[in-house]
Amino acid sequence: MNNTLTALLGTELPLIQAPMAGAQGAALAIAVSNAGGLGSLPGAMLTPEALRTELTTLSGGTQRPWNVNFFCHTSPVPDAAQEALWREALAPLYAEAGLDMSAVPAGAGRVPFSHAVADVIEPFRPPVVSFHFGLPAPDLLARVKSWGSVVLSSATTVDEARWLVAHGADAVIAQGLEAGGHRGHFLSHDLSAQMGSLALLPQIVAAVKVPVIAAGGIADAAGVAAAMALGAAGVQVGTAYLCCPEASTSALHRSALQSDVARHTALTNVFTGRPARGIVNRAMRELGPLSLAAPAFPLATAAMAPLRAHFEAQGCGDFSPLWAGQNTSGCRALPAAQVTGALAQGFA
Repeated sequence: MNNTLTALLGTELPLIQAPMAGAQGAALAIAVSNAGGLGSLPGAMLTPEALRTELTTLSGGTQRPWNVNFFCHTSPVPDAAQEALWREALAPLYAEAGLDMSAVPAGAGRVPFSHAVADVIEPFRPPVVSFHFGLPAPDLLARVKSWGSVVLSSATTVDEARWLVAHGADAVIAQGLEAGGHRGHFLSHDLSAQMGSLALLPQIVAAVKVPVIAAGGIADAAGVAAAMALGAAGVQVGTAYLCCPEASTSALHRSALQSDVARHTALTNVFTGRPARGIVNRAMRELGPLSLAAPAFPLATAAMAPLRAHFEAQGCGDFSPLWAGQNTSGCRALPAAQVTGALAQGFA
């Protein structure tokens, strides 16, 4: 099909595979791009060397457009009092697991987009670059656009959508409250300002003049058709791809996604310090789901990591971030091309 989004992206379908850090690499992006959608590579958690390797694989694996995604958060200043509060909250869990909290290093595993990262990706001239938590600084954004890259970013409110367009986004991803993973909010941390997809999408469509991509709760062709009926130029789907063989989703995560527990998701900050939607587990029940003790994103990650590793080694995902949207009904162990084809029926 041909519409404003396919014309902008150069894809056969107005369908974007959501970048899912920690659950995929280039293989999933290649499969989706080759099936006619826009495959996406999450770059926020990759070292420069790993990013270069994944981009080499991705660019060599498809002749069709692809996307690479980064975070645009402001790195927080470590707060010793907040960190102490967080470690106090985790102390009983560390004692239960027999772990030494004094051995936990401070620091973060996610860094915002920078000129150093741009140096790595510039030789690849990505067809599309997408961002979460706003947009990079004007000089960085200008550098990305100088490559001919199309720029996308997520909005959780109408105000954010307008801001993105005013600051250079070529299209806006309307991220409904149902979506899995991190909220893309950046103008306000007030979660009450965020809406479900059915309310958010038509309001953003009416507010901006660029293509609007629906995200959140879309798991099958019927969901795709509903989004298009509400004025979307296309859709972004993540959760439905998590059980594909091309994804690197862990066995624990796959099992949870395909079980009854996946029907209960919530927004939580206990894994990273920033609200993200995942399947409710012990960590979310006992520490949150939203905890005032958690340090700012992404500083909460460091002290949670040993607990996650300890329990995963025992085959338990109670302290793992089991990211998922509210609609996991599309999660099947099918090739990504097959999932893409099924979703594409909604564009007919």
